[in-house]
Amino acid sequence: VQLQASGGGLVQAGGSLRLSCEASESISDINYIAWYRQPPGKQRELVAGISSGRTDYADFVEGRFTISRDNAKNTVYLQMNSLKPEDTAVYYCNAIKFFLTSWGQGTLVTVSS
Repeated sequence: VQLQASGGGLVQAGGSLRLSCEASESISDINYIAWYRQPPGKQRELVAGISSGRTDYADFVEGRFTISRDNAKNTVYLQMNSLKPEDTAVYYCNAIKFFLTSWGQGTLVTVSS
């Protein structure tokens, strides 16, 4: 699976961004799609994930982000509201299909204070 992430940018604290992750094949056939992020100088961490039956969020999301999917567009979204400077990171989408893991290129999100 090839993944194309987009939607990053510079936003002020309190603002919103919507990230998109477009897959090269039907996301209905993908077991799990997730967003990860890697803040400057830190390790990559899970932000949110979605499968056909559930969604998962990291504790630090605190209800600010929503992951969703559009099967017709083979795209998973991450709506991020009430952004904080500590949300600054490169955001990556990840897909697990059976035992294969794919990563998209990152998209940079910068939140200014």
